[in-house]
Amino acid sequence: MSTIPPRRRLVIHATGDFNVDPNYIPQFRTEGYEHALSGLDGMFVQDSITIVNLECPISELGAAADKTFTFRCDPAAIEAMRSGGIDVANLANNHSIDYGTDAMLDSITRLQEGQIAPVGVGASATEAARPAILNINGWTVAVLGFGGVIPAASWIATDERPGMADGDTIETMVAAVEAADAIADLVLVTIHWGVELDTQPRADDVARAEAMVAAGADAIFGHHSHRLNPMEFVGGRPVAWGLGNFVWPRLSAAGSTTAIARVVVEESGAITACLIPAEIVSGGHPELAGPVPADCPDA
Repeated sequence: MSTIPPRRRLVIHATGDFNVDPNYIPQFRTEGYEHALSGLDGMFVQDSITIVNLECPISELGAAADKTFTFRCDPAAIEAMRSGGIDVANLANNHSIDYGTDAMLDSITRLQEGQIAPVGVGASATEAARPAILNINGWTVAVLGFGGVIPAASWIATDERPGMADGDTIETMVAAVEAADAIADLVLVTIHWGVELDTQPRADDVARAEAMVAAGADAIFGHHSHRLNPMEFVGGRPVAWGLGNFVWPRLSAAGSTTAIARVVVEESGAITACLIPAEIVSGGHPELAGPVPADCPDA
């Protein structure tokens, strides 16, 4: 006779843009990839789930696309990412196909082999919209990735074409959330949306968040604007509108001001959340920049 394990408290962290391209962040060549997460006091190792937006294919395949910025992350960084506590990496963003779909698909394989769950991309629309399923502390947690910032329509996956999950179309996003909600206790969404340099959400993304929460999303983690946006509750669920840069060059004070989203799910199912201040103090190296807000749930 099988028994259902008791549910225990979950501590979930999420970040914005995470980049381990040594050509973009040369500090990794001298400091090693452990440099990326060494300023966080082990926060991601000690929590239940950590989700990042991986702003690059992590593959050696392919050739650079004809676009202003192209990133290629080093597969050698995966071990440091995993040992630093990363559990899920969103690839649905405007850099995941910088080196073509073969590199994007290879990134899926590389991350899976490194025990990091990739989300938001796949060999078809069905695969791209498939959640990562994590069973932890008695909970079944589904994590979905969506990309609403696309360099070209061809980056969106279809039944016949690999690519990323559409983060613009409410109907398909709602369908993916509903499907995940049917098989999981909790649904987490990581989504690339918004407009660069914005510090507040735009009305169309507010509408998307409202629709996803109504469909069953329990927390939403946004990124892309390269600036920190607020966290608010929508329908009783936390939405981090924009988590800014995280593992990124220190290009400006505004672009280096960032935060970690913390969502805590109690045994009862009650959800609390906050933003924990952080700062990119040098290339590819964020550090906690307390104090932690008084209303922030303990880890």
